[in-house]
Amino acid sequence: MTVRKPAVAGKFYPSSKKELNAIIEKILNIEKKHIDINMSNNIIIGGIVPHAGYMFSAYQAVHFFEIIKNYHQKFDTIFIINPNHTGYGIDIALDDNQYWESPYGKVEIDVEFYKQLNFPVSEISHKYEHSGEVMLPLLQYFLKYDFKIVPITIGNQNIETAKKIANEIYNLNEKLNKKILIIASSDFSHFVNPIEGKQLDDKVVEQIKKNNSTGVYETIKKNNISVCGYGPIMTLIEYAKLVSNKPKNKILKQGHSGQIIESNEVVDYISMIFYS
Repeated sequence: MTVRKPAVAGKFYPSSKKELNAIIEKILNIEKKHIDINMSNNIIIGGIVPHAGYMFSAYQAVHFFEIIKNYHQKFDTIFIINPNHTGYGIDIALDDNQYWESPYGKVEIDVEFYKQLNFPVSEISHKYEHSGEVMLPLLQYFLKYDFKIVPITIGNQNIETAKKIANEIYNLNEKLNKKILIIASSDFSHFVNPIEGKQLDDKVVEQIKKNNSTGVYETIKKNNISVCGYGPIMTLIEYAKLVSNKPKNKILKQGHSGQIIESNEVVDYISMIFYS
């Protein structure tokens, strides 16, 4: 049995189960009255979830996870699609381990998908990358049932890659027929003042709301917007259009790091849900 050990436990989130419970419970208690739990009544396709340290971004992330916790059906497999920040590895990468581990224990990788997805394996693409890993403890905390994961790291973020991943997942699940959830791991504008960051992010969100992945890509490139996970976001958009004639999405919560530690250079966080 091969296991991917946590790379950023003790940095992005606590390394002990007790401290992990404490920070999630603290943030959830603050946010709970603001969470639109009625969203769990829709057919949930996936979501955009921030991946910074929990003390900053979990205020947005818990909205999405609390909704899927209350969803009427259990997910068999959760795709964690994230950008490659480290620069190690390849354009599209599966991991070569059988399990991922967090302070809450091990979660199995769905080998049925992994064996049949037409993507290469690259351990180094995943080994030090935080943006997929930080989703795992949150999934384990909120989902009180067994599920499997399919981590996919994107090194080359473009429309062709997004469509390729979305089509591969959709076509394979037509055969496997599992209940799946897509998580697009991304923060939004980085190290800008809060007003400018909101203005820049609004341009991207406008295209996301239209389910226009080309518009997302062109807006980010034209305006030099530092959304780090636009590849996963475009993949989620393309997948949503495959499983629904009229996919919808909604912002669950928007904020920035300056709301935790005051600064004029903040990182923006938005959680969104995709549904039909």
